[in-house]
Amino acid sequence: MRFHPVHLALAFSVFHSYAKSSSVSTADHALELITRSGGEHGHHHGVAPLLELNETELLQHGHSPTPPSYYTIDWEDPEQTPGSRHPSLIITHSVFMSLAFFGFLPTAITLRTLNHAWRGVAVFGFYASFILACAASSVYRKLTPDMYAGSSHARYGYTVLLVALVLTGIDTFDAFCRLVLFLRSEKHYTFKGIVRALFGRDQNHEGQPLNVEYIGLMGDEEDAPKEGKQSRDSYDVPDSIHTSRSSSPHSEATLHDVHISSSRGLISCGISLLRRVGRGAFAVTERALVIAGFAMLLSGIVIYTGGCREKYFTGCLAHLIKGGIFWCYGLISFARFLGWCSEVGWAWNRATPSHAGYPTAEMVESTVIFLYGATNTWMERFGAEPGDPYTTKQIQHIGIAVMFWFAGLVGMAIESKTIRRWLTVYSDRPENILESHTPSFNPFPALVIGVTGSVMAAHFQVYLFQVQIHALWGNLLVAFAVLRSLTYFFLWVAPPRTTLPSRPPTEALGSFFLAAGGLSFMFSTEEVTIMAMRRGRDDIMMFAVVAVAITCLAFSWTVWVVGFHGWLKGHMKRNGRSISYDTHSA
Repeated sequence: MRFHPVHLALAFSVFHSYAKSSSVSTADHALELITRSGGEHGHHHGVAPLLELNETELLQHGHSPTPPSYYTIDWEDPEQTPGSRHPSLIITHSVFMSLAFFGFLPTAITLRTLNHAWRGVAVFGFYASFILACAASSVYRKLTPDMYAGSSHARYGYTVLLVALVLTGIDTFDAFCRLVLFLRSEKHYTFKGIVRALFGRDQNHEGQPLNVEYIGLMGDEEDAPKEGKQSRDSYDVPDSIHTSRSSSPHSEATLHDVHISSSRGLISCGISLLRRVGRGAFAVTERALVIAGFAMLLSGIVIYTGGCREKYFTGCLAHLIKGGIFWCYGLISFARFLGWCSEVGWAWNRATPSHAGYPTAEMVESTVIFLYGATNTWMERFGAEPGDPYTTKQIQHIGIAVMFWFAGLVGMAIESKTIRRWLTVYSDRPENILESHTPSFNPFPALVIGVTGSVMAAHFQVYLFQVQIHALWGNLLVAFAVLRSLTYFFLWVAPPRTTLPSRPPTEALGSFFLAAGGLSFMFSTEEVTIMAMRRGRDDIMMFAVVAVAITCLAFSWTVWVVGFHGWLKGHMKRNGRSISYDTHSA
């Protein structure tokens, strides 16, 4: 049978007309389903995503265009005269605020951790940069109309400043107490001795610092077993005295002295425990200020661009919080790869014997995952009216939150030493294995993140560009899970034998994918994707390379922070200066 060219052309035209009519009907059917679903995120997987933005449908569901903002006034509004624009002030505000939280603050934490004399200079630089940034922002607000009514960015910034001032007050009070103790204990004063007392470097009669740095937990951990041993010895004494009380005329007095000694031991142990908890809380709060600075950066970008308003608010907030968590998680994982917290075994190495009691990194990861799931489970119904049925979207997100909840709980159980003892099969032959010094193999944090990435990569979206960007960060999270699993495999085959950081390359790649995935997660906010489509910027490659570039910049900053700490510690050791450093410092 022969086909004439005319017949082929006719057949092709008929097929093309049918395909075109089918695509149009599919798009119309998609809009109809979206309208009936009551929201833009209709979950009808049989419908192909739309290629072009439908402004009419967006307006029907309350998704109005982003109103004018500070950004449009400074850079886009042609009606604004050059004298009414002040972008230099907002740039000054951004530079000094970034310098305060990402420059002076990490430097101050490192210097304070190592008891360096210049730590006061770094703290002064932090407050000076913060004040200059606030001054530039105040002048900018006076010269520019209020484009974001009800903004809480300034209040949040002053709250963070208040927390920093409280921490500085505690540090100053601690230095004052050291100085008073030095003045009371010394008969001859020297300027060098006073300086050493202020920075906690003076030595008492036992050769130990008068007061270990409030975030240096090494001294307390080393003294704790001695106190415990003394306490146990004091409890053992009364039994021996009781057996010989009839032959000793001073047994009653001795027993009374022993009870007094036991009470003092208990009080001393309680005070030591409270001191360690307080120092740990101080250390965590101080480092949390850096994360608070990152949150201020996100808040400032939202206010300056005028986003996250009206019906966009809840979705925008969810994407920024969840994406920010993955972003910070990736940076912390990379810091672990570089050697952060190697003393406690968090750098894929063996923990030193004096720090075997610290929780593992997997315990911290599982705890954060558990808390995230336990809180986020109840937040998916925010904005819903009482009696409203559960939507498909809500069920999907609640299911992910419940997975975080109980998978985190399982991860915590695996890391619990008590539960490990319950699950241990004891044998008659004693095993000489220091379990606390071996690395932890807990796949549940990677499992949770990998499953989240895989399901979100297949998450239904109305527009094709939204599907692509969700697939981007979903696949990046899956890549992290695969690489973390490979890290465990290689460590299982060849466990680390020293306390030096092992730096598995799979962890470096995995942390990069995790951070880039978290940033892409924030980029996938509905308002951002719709704005990109309106401006003709809906190019997935552009979003991907921007996420990769910013991640590389953040990783360079992480290398600087961890490298500066290592260089300074080595420099002080070479100069013969004593170091009382925090095991949780970078």
